[in-house]
Amino acid sequence: MARTLPHRIFFKDTMFEFDLNSGPFNIKEHVLITIFANSGAGTVYATHILSAVKLLYKRKLGFLPAFLVMLTTQVLGFGWAGLFRKYLVEPGEMWWPSNLVQVSLFRDLWEQTRRAFGGHKKVDIHTKLMQKYKSVPMWWFWVILVVNIALIIFACQYYNESLQLPWWGVLLACGIAVFFTLPIGIINATTNQQPGLNIITEYVIGYLYPERPVANMCFKVYGYISMNQGLTFLADFKLGHYMKIPPRAMFMGQVVGTLIAVMVYTLTAWWLMGDIPYLCDTTMLPRDSPWTCPMDRVFFDASVIWGLVGPRRIFGDQGEYGNINWFFLGGAVAPLLVWLAHKAFPSKKWIRLIHMPVLLGSTAMMPPASAVNFTSWIILGFLSGFVVFRYKPEVWKRYNYILSGGLDAGTAFMTVLLFIALGLQNIGLDWWGNSGEGCPLATCPTAKGIMVDGCPVV
Repeated sequence: MARTLPHRIFFKDTMFEFDLNSGPFNIKEHVLITIFANSGAGTVYATHILSAVKLLYKRKLGFLPAFLVMLTTQVLGFGWAGLFRKYLVEPGEMWWPSNLVQVSLFRDLWEQTRRAFGGHKKVDIHTKLMQKYKSVPMWWFWVILVVNIALIIFACQYYNESLQLPWWGVLLACGIAVFFTLPIGIINATTNQQPGLNIITEYVIGYLYPERPVANMCFKVYGYISMNQGLTFLADFKLGHYMKIPPRAMFMGQVVGTLIAVMVYTLTAWWLMGDIPYLCDTTMLPRDSPWTCPMDRVFFDASVIWGLVGPRRIFGDQGEYGNINWFFLGGAVAPLLVWLAHKAFPSKKWIRLIHMPVLLGSTAMMPPASAVNFTSWIILGFLSGFVVFRYKPEVWKRYNYILSGGLDAGTAFMTVLLFIALGLQNIGLDWWGNSGEGCPLATCPTAKGIMVDGCPVV
């Protein structure tokens, strides 16, 4: 493009001056485009509130409050990211393993490109330190944080009939998010695992403000998703740190990408709800309809369980599962026990490798799929992280992260290819890997005296 684009300067001698041809495309621009895409690539989680309220609860929700909820849930995370970037980005101990995959891919891709073009103009990417660039002022983050909280309180108070969440619920959700961002950020930055707050937030507001399902959903997105967005932004900050991207350019790329994503998601959701009859209504849709909204159903069901029924009727003095609350104490004590064991037996090096948040948090990925996903992860993880790492360390250094990125990219590519080649033609694949549970009794009830055809009675 540098050879073909004109060198014409627009708005010369003004603050808006720019040139269409700024030189050969380089790796920093490539990374910045990726950061821009990352900011808008993830799901706008608050879309589920929109669909649950309008389509499943059949309540009124105008475009403006819907847009405000979707915007603030995504942008609020910038505030948390700004507060903790000093602790989660700058220290070398916070290395964010997932970023190493992208760094390896970028470097390998551009090395291959440079070779292919026979000495393509060398890109200066690593010789200049980050201190050369102007940092993002802290007051930018404070402005975003304060304005967002004010908008959230306004939306929840002015449209309280639709959103149900009171002002104190907004502040409590923000308090939970800011309290957990640092510890969960440390876990994420060192282990690549991110424990979720979705159940905690639903549990808390379900106890404090029961029988208000929409308030439960709103509290969850502000307490959990804002923290999740903040950690996503921090991971991108670290990627820019590795690749020496100017912080202000990176910040603007994140903000613009997030705003575009919110507008596209909101407009698309609004259009679908107005254009597709019986959207998400499984009682009216044909059996083979693609518009059954399974994820929105999960979100809706969670609001019924935690918001309408409430945790007190399930895990409290009015429920049957109160003993499950002891697991909160167990989760808090478990890391302490590992620490005590390490102090008691310092010669046992393997004890310090036990990481309870990772062990417990990994089980959160079990329910959506069958156990075959765990077996494949264990096999590849053992071969790469133990066998190759121990016996072929140079091979591991060269290919581990490239292989990880290749597997991710291959999975994404095959997903799109299978959809285009088979899904659009209504052709399905039926094999043991996607046939569900192998045990015919897996769906049978375990409670005493329940009779179901084909199942034994306990």
